[in-house]
Amino acid sequence: MVSEERVVVEAPQEVNEEETQDAEVILVLGANGMLGHAFRSVLRKAVFCGRQLDITKQDQISLYFNKLRPAIVINCAAYTDVEGSEDHRDYAMLVNGIAPGYLAEACEQIGAVLVHFSTDYVFDGTEQEYQEDDIPHPINVYGESKLLGEQNVMKRMDDYRIIRTSWLFGPYGKNFVDTMIDLSRKTEQVKVVNDQFGKPTYTNDLAQKTPEIVKKNPGIYHLTNDGVCSWYEFARAIIPNAIPCTTEEFPRKARRPKYSVLVNTKTDSLRLWRDALADYLKMKGREVHT
Repeated sequence: MVSEERVVVEAPQEVNEEETQDAEVILVLGANGMLGHAFRSVLRKAVFCGRQLDITKQDQISLYFNKLRPAIVINCAAYTDVEGSEDHRDYAMLVNGIAPGYLAEACEQIGAVLVHFSTDYVFDGTEQEYQEDDIPHPINVYGESKLLGEQNVMKRMDDYRIIRTSWLFGPYGKNFVDTMIDLSRKTEQVKVVNDQFGKPTYTNDLAQKTPEIVKKNPGIYHLTNDGVCSWYEFARAIIPNAIPCTTEEFPRKARRPKYSVLVNTKTDSLRLWRDALADYLKMKGREVHT
């Protein structure tokens, strides 16, 4: 239930070479997705790129990067349909696994930093928490594809920041919070699993913290809002009519890790997820339930 950018690509802004010659250019890919949108208020002068630059086409990436010459590339583009990835394995592997390698190679050629977002689903959930150097072992195709993306980035460049995050919610995209609100209006009771645990993360908080990560050493970072909960506990903070159920009662095509708690050991934690949720719900004229 991690929501990043569901569609791969989007339209690059026209490059004004006179404007970019003397400025450090930051390029945000997946700019129309939920996380990409969050960067618009953080990096107001960045180049935001969407559907016309196909990140699965290496030649297109190379041409565009060589013309724009970005100093920093922030990749928010991904295929995040966890269930859909089971049915469309090749596509998930192309977008999430192979394409990040193309981006990394292009960044290495022009000396750019790449910030690439990954997921808690690279872990199998057999441990109660995971640090950045723990060995990944995904149990679904989505997790496999994201792990392949991490590996290809690390193979093809040196100056990368891979940021693993989890349970994203925020404006401008499909996410768990909005789904719960919608279901709450339509049904008397909303069943939510109470035996899968993780850390909800607000896209605005994640985007605001990312420039700080860019200034740190290359490597893998875990970045989420603070505090652990189950999907049911998360739902109960959003709507009053959520009721708990087990994973067995709510079967899905893709297996989910029981525990996908990311522990951040390399930077200060973000605020508590309940506080972040309160801000998001306030935008919708709602309050956190206790």
